[in-house]
Amino acid sequence: MAEQDVLEAALAEISALQQAHWPAGIPRAVEYPLEGGGLVDYLRHWAVERPDTPAIVFYGRVVTYSEYDELSDRFAGWLLSLGVERGDRVGVHLVNCPQFHIAMLGILKVGAVHVPINPLFREHELIHELNDAGVTVLLTQNTFSKLVKKIRSQTPLEHVAKTAVSDMLTAIPTVELPFEVDDPRLSDWQSIITSERATPVATELDSLAALNYTGGTTGMPKGCEHTQRHMVYTAATATLAGGDQVGANPPVSLVFLPIFWIAGEDFGILVPLVNGGTVVLLNRWDAETTLDAVETYGVTSLVGTVDNYVEMMDTSGFAERNLSTLQNAMAVSFVLKLDPATRQRWREATGGVLREASYGMTETHTADTITLGFQDGDYDLKSEPVFCGIPVPGTDVLIVDHDGRPVPVGEHGQIIVRSPSILSAYYRNEAATADAIRDGWLQTGDVGKFSERGGLHYLARNKEMIKTNGMSVFPSEVEALLMLHPAIEKAAVVPKPDQDKGQVAFAFVQLVEGSDTAADEIVSWAKENMATYKVPEVEVLEALPMTATGKVRKGDLFERTQGEK
Repeated sequence: MAEQDVLEAALAEISALQQAHWPAGIPRAVEYPLEGGGLVDYLRHWAVERPDTPAIVFYGRVVTYSEYDELSDRFAGWLLSLGVERGDRVGVHLVNCPQFHIAMLGILKVGAVHVPINPLFREHELIHELNDAGVTVLLTQNTFSKLVKKIRSQTPLEHVAKTAVSDMLTAIPTVELPFEVDDPRLSDWQSIITSERATPVATELDSLAALNYTGGTTGMPKGCEHTQRHMVYTAATATLAGGDQVGANPPVSLVFLPIFWIAGEDFGILVPLVNGGTVVLLNRWDAETTLDAVETYGVTSLVGTVDNYVEMMDTSGFAERNLSTLQNAMAVSFVLKLDPATRQRWREATGGVLREASYGMTETHTADTITLGFQDGDYDLKSEPVFCGIPVPGTDVLIVDHDGRPVPVGEHGQIIVRSPSILSAYYRNEAATADAIRDGWLQTGDVGKFSERGGLHYLARNKEMIKTNGMSVFPSEVEALLMLHPAIEKAAVVPKPDQDKGQVAFAFVQLVEGSDTAADEIVSWAKENMATYKVPEVEVLEALPMTATGKVRKGDLFERTQGEK
């Protein structure tokens, strides 16, 4: 039997098992209010159908669907005035604020490519992404403008505009802000949103719409090519995974996850927009502010780490809070794992059920599975963690061995995914694309297994990945940045267990001959040249342990860090 036939036969078997255990109340197919519509079309649709509905709420500032549509039209008009054309890459370099949403939709409205850029980036990381994506226009935050000015000559940037996080505030809110209110005259935002509105153009569903960057096991981050079709499918199936059809019950989603991150984009931009719902957007995590917002705005959906939920339950007066509207409380297990005791504590306090969010990665647009409906008797938590549920309609998942052949239910192997939302390609990287996508199946590098009900269990990331407070740190990326240090000859990075963060990066370095650079000097340099969560602990070795074929024996280094906390 041909390899593809073997996969299809295994898929038919596991799909039948999943259908037999399909959760009650979860639709088995997606119904789209706008068949063939893109993200831009949904915004225009709701601007007509629900013009006065809040689309974004940001510390008391309400942006309605009508205003969302108009402001993104004006952002699109500003881009056109700069000569931006279809396919040009436009960077958005902001923390959570309404300008991010408006810029993203404005970029899509002219057929350009949205490039969200990590606001934690330092010099070398920012240079890499701007160059790799070929970003010519950048909307950056005023607090990042010095960094951008410093590196601009090393990039293809032609136009840079800045905005302050407070630019969209119309009055000083009664709640305490986690950021400074800046003088709007020092920003370019007002001139951008007074531009002429762009004339609508037809949406090209399958054209490149976004480059979402992700780390990898080799080299610097790669851009995942995503389309508006990918985005709408993700939003629709994530809605279905919560027990609703698209548009049937518009959600009120509270989001503090960073929206430059694809999970934050999904739940903070795509799901609310495609449903005509509301996102209550926070600039950063704060337990008291989150609880206040749930009560004030009737929040129905929330995604956070298990640590976030524990912190909320530990706040003074939590038992008196009214969280009855919060129907979809979803947790992500990073440092703390969701367990029956934490779920029971949440249930007793709120009456609701806390569950794992979903399996996914940047390459798949993240929301690939359904976990709702497996909570009876804590089935999902008492089986081998982490329980990820069953695939959303239209998405296929298999577990295969090293030779790419399916393994029996219950056995471990690599998770592979086929979906309408997997990346079209890694941007300008044919070799990586060919390695990752084989006959339509994404080779995730993750280890998992299927349960007797057909549920996916995630067992481990690719052994190269480090999880620091939920953020992905790839050793190869940290190694590539360390090699920019003039005193470092070789570098090898491995995970080290950490009581508070789960794991941290630990770098073993070999110095160039004659150098006496100390480990703490390298750490100080790293703090200036990479995002804080990537900065490694450092140990200087006379020589890295090597194999006969010239590879670093990372197993030896791994053993040196595993007994430390």
